[in-house]
This record gives sequence, structure tokens and C-alpha cells, in this order.
Amino acid sequence: MARLFGTDGVRGLANGDVLTPELALAVARSAAHELLALRTAAGRPLAVIGRDTRPSGPMLEAAAAAGFVSAGVDVLLLGVVPTPVVAHACSRGGADLGLVVSASHNAMPDNGLKLFGPGGWKLPDDVEVALEAGLGATRERPTGLALGRITSSTDVVASYVDGLLAALPARPSGLKVVVDCAQGAASALAPEVYRRTGAEVVAIAADGDGERINDGSGATHLELLQAAVVEHGADLGLAHDGDADRCLAVDAAGTVVDGDQLLALLAVAMHERGQLPTGTVVATVMSNLGFVRAMDERGIRVVQTAVGDRYVLEAMRAGGHALGGEQSGHTVLLDHATTGDGLLTGISVLGRMAETGQSLAELAAVMTRLPQVLVNIRAQRSRAVDADVLDAVAREEGLLGATGRVLLRPSGTEALVRVMVEAETAALAAEVADRLAGVVGRAE
Repeated sequence: MARLFGTDGVRGLANGDVLTPELALAVARSAAHELLALRTAAGRPLAVIGRDTRPSGPMLEAAAAAGFVSAGVDVLLLGVVPTPVVAHACSRGGADLGLVVSASHNAMPDNGLKLFGPGGWKLPDDVEVALEAGLGATRERPTGLALGRITSSTDVVASYVDGLLAALPARPSGLKVVVDCAQGAASALAPEVYRRTGAEVVAIAADGDGERINDGSGATHLELLQAAVVEHGADLGLAHDGDADRCLAVDAAGTVVDGDQLLALLAVAMHERGQLPTGTVVATVMSNLGFVRAMDERGIRVVQTAVGDRYVLEAMRAGGHALGGEQSGHTVLLDHATTGDGLLTGISVLGRMAETGQSLAELAAVMTRLPQVLVNIRAQRSRAVDADVLDAVAREEGLLGATGRVLLRPSGTEALVRVMVEAETAALAAEVADRLAGVVGRAE
């Protein structure tokens, strides 16, 4: 039987076959049992719940709150807030548990459940396995005064914003930024935060209309932001996804600046300030080879992990590294946050521009992106390790030498093998990818 929890919690069609109010209640009850069993602090434990703007959010929020309360856990409802606010409530606000009701960049009909444990960290795999195994367990139910209580507060949000502004290296007064909020969790908060940095802000897709969340806007649909930056003559644009744990950017000419480029310019900035204690930045195997080269040229070591911000974070914590991220725009600045934080990334970019007086295009030029081709091949996932496929990969890598690379990665959810090729030219990358696709697909 497939695991319920994926790389970032549970996601699916809200009120469909899996992601139901009943499941939200059961997840909350099981989380209370698994994560709070070792709690030694006095008083009733506290869980915080935040959500994005989807119409299904209040339904799942209410069910999860009922699950926590029925397990004897107090609940603090944060309402519509970015995912990093919930992590902040656990890391610095004293909450024992955090639950985010969001499907991030997915389309509106979907929703999700993402948990943070004590300290604001995402749950490790073994805890998720135990939590999932306990979903149907029968447990003693508290009654009377032992039941939890439900309250709401905005104090956590204020504390989170104060922390963001304290991390700003220089005030970007005079800079004009367009921010695309994807009609998601940051619709109200992101424009306010960027204005408080001193920047002039134009907000788009910021009505908080959950029926249109991620619909042609946000970090997965940058065309709207590109056009708006040029139209308004802005210095840059910043795009968030539905729960605002991602940030991608657009320079003044409307050119996309992806997560690798943002990570590179922040790595250089932190290295210059002496804020990379290990001289290392953590990225995934999907990061562009141009990123790795740029870091090597500046004496910054790169540690690469499996795809997924949780794996980036695990490597950061294990090695004591301060910075990590993904090409998709998840960036973790561990001195200030315990998870990817799109707003923190955004103000860090603004602060770097103010600190150096350089444009975003100039800062992003710290790395040169190699052309990258990604092909999804319908084949059994095991094909990625078959001998004939590995031989073909070795041949192509020999042809590319140090000027490119090949990455084969089986899909975690479908019968697909993903072939990624980087080379000095787009034509060469496409040729290599096409040849490998022919080998991988032959078994079908």
C-alpha cells in the first residue's frame, strides 16, 4: 500500500477519496499522540493551524482543530498565513505542533496537510510512518476540563514580520518591486512586508481570491509578473506560490531569475559577510551545473541532496550549513527560519540590491545557466538502474565530459523516468536527451 505522506505532507483533491475532513481529524489526533508523547513541559500542549485561501481550507481547518481538541490539545487558529508563519510559531512562539492546510502550488481543487513539530522542523520520515500507522488507532478520549480549547491570535504574525525585517541587510528605499501573491496565503501580508522595507510596491494577484489561487499567477506561472514588471517600469518582480514558502524573481527587463540564481547571489552575499560558517551551500541534484561552477569559482563548496526541500534542510542541519535551496524557489536561511520562506528570500534579494547598488540582472550574472533539457519517459521506474540504461548514460557522460551532465531520476509517484541533460548548447542537450529517451523507452 502506498504511503499517505509524500515529500511534503498529504495532498489531494479536497473532499475527494483521500483528503477528507475525516482524514484531517484523524491526522491531527495521531499527530497529537505521536509528537506529544515525549513532551515534558507542564500545562496543556498547543497546536497552531494556518491555511491558504482555498475554499476547502476552513472545512479542513475545522476538522483538524476538532482532532487536536479531542486529543486534549489547545488550538491557536492563525487564519490565512504563509507556511513559514506556522513554522515560526513552533520555533519561536512556543507551539508544540503546527499544521498548515495548503496544497502549495497545486490547483484550487486540491488541498493538503503539512505538519511541523517542536522547534518548527518538518517531520522526519520515521515520525510520519508512525503517525500514518496510528491513524485508525483507538485511544482514550479526554472529557470535561481535559479537552483542548480553541482561540485565535495575530500576535504570531506580528512576531514573524518583526523577524523578517530584522534580517534585512539594507533598506531598499527607492526600489520599485512588483509582487505576485498567486491569490494565496501571502496576498495581504507580502505587500505590507515589502512596503515596510522601504520599497515601492505594486501588488498583483493579491485579492486573496482562493477560487483563483495559482491560476495563471504565482511562482509557477511567471508570465503575468514578467509583463507587469515591464509595464510598471519596476526594478524587479517577486513571485510567491500558494503558501508563500517559495520565491522566484524577474529582473527589470522581464527575464526570469530562478531559484538557482537566487541561491547563488545570496550565497555570494553571505560568504562576503562571513555568514557561511562552513563555506558551504546546500542544493539538490537538479541544480544547474552553472550554479555548481559559479560556487566553485568563488571558493564555496556545494553539497547536493535528493530533490525536496526537506532533504536540503536535513543536510543543512547535519552539516551546520546556513544556506540551501532548490531551483524551484525554496530557499532556506537557517539563521532566520526553519523552513523555506518566500518572503524572507524576497527581502534578502531586495536587501542585497540595496547593499550593492546593483540591479538584479547584475547580481544574477554571478552564474551562467547551462541549457537544461528535461524529458519524462513513460517506463517502469526500475529502468533508471537497468544495465543497458546505465551504460548509455556513461557513454553520453563521456561525450559531454566536464561541459555537461546527465541525471536519471525515477518519479516517486508515477511510472516515469525523468532524464535531465545539461550541455554547453541547447541543441546538444536535446540530442543527448533524445538518445537516452530512446534507450530508456525501449523496454516498453
